[in-house]
Amino acid sequence: MKMRILVIILIIVVIVLGVLMGLKAFSKTAQIIAEGTEGEGQVLGDLQSEKEIPKSKYDGTERTIAVSIDNVGDAIPQTSLNKAMLVYEMYVEGGLTRFLAVYKNEEIDTIGPVRSARPCFVDYALENDSIFVHYGGSQRAKDDIKKLGIQDVDGLVSSAFWRTKEKKAPHNALISTKNIWNEADKKKYRKTTTERNVLNYSVEEVNIEDETATVANTVNIPYKTSKVKFVYNPETKLYERYVGNALRKDWLTGEALTTKNIIITFANNYTTSEDNSGRQEIENIGNLDGYYITNGKAIKIKCKKSARAERTVYNDLAGNEINVNDGNTYIQIVPPSMSITME
Repeated sequence: MKMRILVIILIIVVIVLGVLMGLKAFSKTAQIIAEGTEGEGQVLGDLQSEKEIPKSKYDGTERTIAVSIDNVGDAIPQTSLNKAMLVYEMYVEGGLTRFLAVYKNEEIDTIGPVRSARPCFVDYALENDSIFVHYGGSQRAKDDIKKLGIQDVDGLVSSAFWRTKEKKAPHNALISTKNIWNEADKKKYRKTTTERNVLNYSVEEVNIEDETATVANTVNIPYKTSKVKFVYNPETKLYERYVGNALRKDWLTGEALTTKNIIITFANNYTTSEDNSGRQEIENIGNLDGYYITNGKAIKIKCKKSARAERTVYNDLAGNEINVNDGNTYIQIVPPSMSITME
């Protein structure tokens, strides 16, 4: 009989304790809901921690690859410019321009046509901490590569390249990222980086709302031998690249060349005394004027580069580094005398 009473008492105690604990938990939950204090933050934080934080497609420690891309008649159309993180365009000789395409986090079967190195390309390969890919080069560019210890892949000494019969030499040299990384392994090149990207990419859409913004649905950049025009497509929110009135397309895919962002940098170019080729060099050190253009709007910016190997910092006129949309970017380097028009 005593044993039965003891069991009943224990059961009652357990029930009472359970009720008390339930009331305590309910009270705490009610307090969190009512006060909206740190308890709410903790609950939300726990939920958010279970989700992956959005990242730029260009995040990560993989080292970039910078490839010199031909841009004359027999080389056009090129392939895989749409897959580049950055595409620099600048004068290289006379009125001709050439591209330096910077790739990150991409596996690409065909890039090119690949062309020779120039000193200004060395600058931008340096600031992007890139493996520099080229096919020969001017004497000064080759001297700079050696003097500065640039890790490069040169078609004159490397078997990583091949030539297509569909284009005329010397405008037909091609390469793949697989071959580049294989060369990097052979040469014991570093394949990762601790450097941040040159641009500050935003995973949230950047829309220029500044009161000083200029409408930029069409951007005209009149290089001497190629009148470049970017036309904004509001449906895709990308700019399509034209030369004259001809839409540029990828050689292999037939896709229109497009970009999410455009940066214009005004930098003097001058003819080098190296030889009689009319080759150009760029004065890109300093605090240079420019524009940032995206989603049909443009703002004036400052393009600050303090030394050859230092990355260019792109600031608004208040001195704040700009955020750019998470997508590919054309960086158009033009002389200050060039008349850029937007409409």
